[in-house]
Amino acid sequence: MVDNVKYPDTNPVKYGLGNYQQIRRLVLAVLIAVLFAALLFGQSTFAPDTWVHESIEMFGVLLIFLGIVGRLWATLYIGGRKSSEVVTGGPYSITRNPLYVFSTVAAAGVGAQIGSFTGIILFAALCAGAFHIVILREEKFLKEALGAPYRAYLAKVPRFFPDLSLYDEGDTGSFKPRLLLNTLLDGLVFLVALPAFELIDGAQLSGVLPVLFRLP
Repeated sequence: MVDNVKYPDTNPVKYGLGNYQQIRRLVLAVLIAVLFAALLFGQSTFAPDTWVHESIEMFGVLLIFLGIVGRLWATLYIGGRKSSEVVTGGPYSITRNPLYVFSTVAAAGVGAQIGSFTGIILFAALCAGAFHIVILREEKFLKEALGAPYRAYLAKVPRFFPDLSLYDEGDTGSFKPRLLLNTLLDGLVFLVALPAFELIDGAQLSGVLPVLFRLP
């Protein structure tokens, strides 16, 4: 179900939320840079050629794919409507911030490329913590912009961790293909980085890059 609370295209609500979306993109870019820097100098306590190390890395690849697909799924529903409607269908029926949730899943997949269980947890926690700040600012804005329908949505759906029992397929409405493409390109940053992780492993093994810390 989607509660329609429409505003004219010239309403400042649209442009105000756009600023928060730009902040989200900036946060995501900074996080990727930080995570990549951590991968440059970190290594797992499990040797790179062991089955444990390889299994963790492959699990991370699956998490990255899940994160990318999940972000696309969320965009199909939000599709530029976030500034004018309370979208409550699909992924938005189980969590208020599916884009952030799936970005965190992808970040956990990046952390797994160290071949470390701890890397998965640390990278996910760092990403979730950074997004939490953005989420709080967005919620404050949307409470004023969308009023009672959004407040009712807040009372029903969890902020971050999904509640699958609440799932409702809802209506995707109309969405802009450009937004879907932008989301795909954003998510592919995680995927394109995979070959770089292999190069980092090789450079560490050859001694070109120093290993400053190890994670279990």
